[in-house]
Amino acid sequence: PGSCPALCECSEAAKTVKCVNRNLTAVPPDLPSYVRNLFITGNRLAGLPAGAFPAQRLPDLSALNLSGNHLQAVEAGALAALPALRQLDLSGNPLASLSPQAFGEGSSPLEELALHGALRNHSVLLSLAAMLQSGVLRNLSRLELADNGLLLLPAGMFTALPALRQLDLSNNSLVGLRNVSFQGLGQLQSLNLSDNSLGVLRNSTLAQFRGLPALQRISLGRNPWVCDCAIEDLVAWLKESDQVEGKEALTCAYPDKMLGKALLKINGSELNCSVPVDLPSQLQTSYVFLGIVLALIGAIFLLVLYLNRKGIKKWMHNIRDACRDHMEGYHYRYEINADPRLTNLSSNSDV
Repeated sequence: PGSCPALCECSEAAKTVKCVNRNLTAVPPDLPSYVRNLFITGNRLAGLPAGAFPAQRLPDLSALNLSGNHLQAVEAGALAALPALRQLDLSGNPLASLSPQAFGEGSSPLEELALHGALRNHSVLLSLAAMLQSGVLRNLSRLELADNGLLLLPAGMFTALPALRQLDLSNNSLVGLRNVSFQGLGQLQSLNLSDNSLGVLRNSTLAQFRGLPALQRISLGRNPWVCDCAIEDLVAWLKESDQVEGKEALTCAYPDKMLGKALLKINGSELNCSVPVDLPSQLQTSYVFLGIVLALIGAIFLLVLYLNRKGIKKWMHNIRDACRDHMEGYHYRYEINADPRLTNLSSNSDV
């Protein structure tokens, strides 16, 4: 139990084991039981199978760094036998598979989870969302999801994280937060949304920010803000809120006439809000107006028919009589042509 694995460096006094850049393909099975801080980084661990860490052998392991190991799969139960685990770093791994049961079925004591650059695969993001929503990581206080190229986040991804204090979503490609719920994050203190593709924050999202009592720091820098009428709510919130770090440096990216304009200095008159910007609402209004016009035309047509009902009835009778006379003439000629005697009589009379 006190020995040090080959290719690793151990310090019993510091309770630390480092296996760094050793081309390891699996977790060393003979890790000393005293270890609290374990660094297995820069290796070639293709995956973490169930039982990757010996059960009951590492009772005090609290910090585990597995970054930069070319990890592609974390299987169910791979991290279940670590009763003291508080910090886990999986950053810099090209994960293709992450089991929602990686920490087992029960509640994990994990408090900090770092996944920088490890969620490039969308299916892995969905698996992480399922893991978080299951409640197995409800003790999590810090979650780092930066540098993953995320466009959108799964709905309800953070709803089962009541202890979360720090959430890092920086350096992604988030285009909106409309389907993201921050409700239930009563302990959230820091939210980093810098270096994304946010053009506007809707009033529903701003209302959630207002409802988070512990939220002290929000980072929104280096986003391409679109300064049209839709940004009025964001500007009003920025002017009244003291939560946003460096809000004076937030500037417009579009349209061209507003490029570089500070958001805090925008006036409503500059946005030309007399022009409607909600195209779906305009189309809906147009369809309603068209329906009213067609209904009115139909009503007028029915009224004209009702007022001229006698004339229309007489006209219909005249058409009927004319058609009957015409048909009787055809019938008479048919009878003459069908009877030879009438045909001869008709010929003699002609003579």
